[in-house]
Amino acid sequence: MKLNLQDVPRVKTITKEDFIKNYFKPQKPVVIEKYIEDWPAYSKWSLDYMKTIAGDKEVPLYDDRPVDYKDGFNEPHAKMKMSEYVDLLKREPTKYRIFLWNILKEIPQLQKDFWYPNFGLKLMKGLPMLFFGGRDSYTFMHYDIDLANIFHFHFEGEKQCILFDQKQNKYLYKIPHSLITREDINFADPDFEKWPALAKAKGHIAHLKHGEVLYMPEGYWHYMRYITPGFSMSLRAIARNPKNLGKAIYNVFVMRSFDNFMRRIKGQKWIDWKNNEAIKRTEKANSL
Repeated sequence: MKLNLQDVPRVKTITKEDFIKNYFKPQKPVVIEKYIEDWPAYSKWSLDYMKTIAGDKEVPLYDDRPVDYKDGFNEPHAKMKMSEYVDLLKREPTKYRIFLWNILKEIPQLQKDFWYPNFGLKLMKGLPMLFFGGRDSYTFMHYDIDLANIFHFHFEGEKQCILFDQKQNKYLYKIPHSLITREDINFADPDFEKWPALAKAKGHIAHLKHGEVLYMPEGYWHYMRYITPGFSMSLRAIARNPKNLGKAIYNVFVMRSFDNFMRRIKGQKWIDWKNNEAIKRTEKANSL
């Protein structure tokens, strides 16, 4: 038994009008295959290029260890020079990933290699973020705190992306007061006896190759697995749906602070309660 996943629709390229009509307004994902071939980044950006241009930069690294109450929000698990990290990616599989690495702040000259596409949405130009990973490394299933519209540009190698919209929440064992599902769910090969509600979830899957762009609508859950070593850049546009915008404001200013407060007060008991509550709430919603 496998997850109920449909392939994300694919187009070679797309106009602003077609994107707004067919994907943004109905909030449907799409892969655009040939949109950035005129970017210098299309031919220049590779792991070797990043090693050359940013080799001396110390980068924050994250792995797939479960959330610990002692960890701060998005606190890295290790640090390493970019040159050493690229060597590691090329040498062997590793769980270490880079995420939310702001290239404007760290390597401003990289901005010369791309320009902000006109999809009909106002992109947040101060937040071009890079994400790196080694073979078989992955992110937990999550959605972004600001529920933004995300354009995910992939470079080098291949990446698998599994997506769910917010309507699937009751099947996903969502952790309360958080943006993730149970971390012990393997979305690449889920155990349906342990997580039976997943069988009811309906989602999408995409395999990204160099130069392809994945549009993820507002608040979409996403699980990313690196089939081979590679990296991606995300550009984002603020949520337009008033309900999603309200959720984003709540997440940033209330939910995150409350969760951090409870970690400090209750420690690991808070994490354990949330994990147990995810199962209880999902079973209740599905009468399991």
